[in-house]
Amino acid sequence: MCAAVVGQRGRRVLVIDHAGEVGKKILISGGGRCNFTNRDTAPDRYLSANPHFAKSALSRYTAQDFLAMVERHGIAWHEKTLGQLFCDGSARQIVAMLLDECAAGEVTVETGRTIGEVAHADGRFRIGGDEAPALVIATGGPSIPKMGATGIAYDLARRFGLKVVEPRPALVPLTLGGDEALFRELSGVASDVVAGAGKARFREAALFTHKGLSGPAILQVSSYWRAREPVAIDFVPDVRPGWLLDAKRLRPRALPAAVLAEQLPARLADRLAERLALAGPLNGCSDKALAEAERRLSDWRFHPNGTEGFAKAEVTAGGISTAELSSQTMGAKRVPGLYAIGEAVDVTGWLGGYNFQWAWASGWAAAQAL
Repeated sequence: MCAAVVGQRGRRVLVIDHAGEVGKKILISGGGRCNFTNRDTAPDRYLSANPHFAKSALSRYTAQDFLAMVERHGIAWHEKTLGQLFCDGSARQIVAMLLDECAAGEVTVETGRTIGEVAHADGRFRIGGDEAPALVIATGGPSIPKMGATGIAYDLARRFGLKVVEPRPALVPLTLGGDEALFRELSGVASDVVAGAGKARFREAALFTHKGLSGPAILQVSSYWRAREPVAIDFVPDVRPGWLLDAKRLRPRALPAAVLAEQLPARLADRLAERLALAGPLNGCSDKALAEAERRLSDWRFHPNGTEGFAKAEVTAGGISTAELSSQTMGAKRVPGLYAIGEAVDVTGWLGGYNFQWAWASGWAAAQAL
């Protein structure tokens, strides 16, 4: 994105990618259909040590701006839930579009090239036999290493004296251990919940896996979760207070698991009724026990023992410190000519196209200054 805009502004640009083809993470996104942006993009949907940093770039290059380019290239698209925009066809259309834009700017793209030593002297950056007055770090984070992802962005940043906020997996499944490992038996069961970590709350599907918890709601809160903190799940977000007590009065002989199954998948209802020690018909359960069950079902605390790591993380939180960069240009304040954009920077979006929009917007912002 950055290269295309800079090239079309008349500058000579070389893109170096160590992978055999460009855009490998784009190709696997959105189940191969690329969730390329989100209509509801706003700065408060991004995590960063500086929550204001993303405002400038996001306001100057919006989701509508990127969508206009998609439409100009004749790419059919559709909107799913929560403002998420996808290609009707293939993610390859987005990669082809970006390459076409690069071609329009006569950008040179080199793939399969190892990035070795990066030298800097006399206002010039040198990589192998190539040199230029400006270098843009657009190498992402270490999430999904099987796609070729590495932490080279942080190595380069440190090489030039820039601080790095400790990188960690984000938008990643959480793992359960100990007594909670019993929930792994529900692997494959999903339910609509409200999940929370810290002050963040998301209403989407949660999925039990053979390792712990996943699904959109869990991936979202994983970005806010910290080790040894609980994750709160409201399994019954649509019921009103007193619903189990009402059921006891109306259907005293009904089994608790059967009543729970009216709100939840049957296997999950059975497991939760068992964990709540709700045995026998409702009229055999005390009002106190049912009130406590209601409370726990609306605020069930899981205590993850970790995440599935960078191997399964959709993005990386942390990265090159925003304190080192201009929010207007994405340029390093102390190293003229050095820029960092996208996931390499300590700006991490929600699930649903937000991280792509940050890539487009930060790339565009840097391009205006080059």
